[in-house]
Amino acid sequence: MKGRDWLLTGDGEHQACKAVRAWDLLRENYRVYRFLTEIEDVLNSGDDETSRLPEIRMLVRRLIVNSYWVRSQYLEPSPKTGTSVLLLYDELGFPLTVQIVTFAPGTRSTIHNHGTWGIVAVLKGQEKNTFWRRTHSAENLGKIEQTGEITLFPGDIISFTPDAIHSVEAMGDEPTVTFNIYGETDPSERFEFDPVKCSAKNF
Repeated sequence: MKGRDWLLTGDGEHQACKAVRAWDLLRENYRVYRFLTEIEDVLNSGDDETSRLPEIRMLVRRLIVNSYWVRSQYLEPSPKTGTSVLLLYDELGFPLTVQIVTFAPGTRSTIHNHGTWGIVAVLKGQEKNTFWRRTHSAENLGKIEQTGEITLFPGDIISFTPDAIHSVEAMGDEPTVTFNIYGETDPSERFEFDPVKCSAKNF
């Protein structure tokens, strides 16, 4: 599955990253348990989160290239919310959450950060990412401004630093399905933003 790699940081800047060639990724019997073990090894390497993201992106791409099972696991979006989340892994005491998220066409998320690093790989459909940065002052802690946007297609992967702010919208005529992996969230640093009220609240 060919695609582009992106990194979004807290200053609202997104940059293209060099994607690993597909033939460097092919593995026989590369399953979720092996992926999780290799992710754990990377996390235990002692480097800071941002410097680990390129290697984690490569492991995510290796998984989606080799695992038909992962690419085929998703739920239909809820008629009420327009979304669904299929939790693949979330073990107490292990700093990872792995899930498959489905958005109905036209569904939009809130503007948010994750309070941890994250990587999202598009499996089906199209996802428009809009990027933001905080411009707050002592008088206004929730003020943000838009810095750009890109539309991701199947095979594209985007990674986030803990303070990166974005919102997503499912584009096109079919549901958008993504593979998402996140580190351990710091609840005090996870915010949902309202650009009209210039507010930020924990969620």
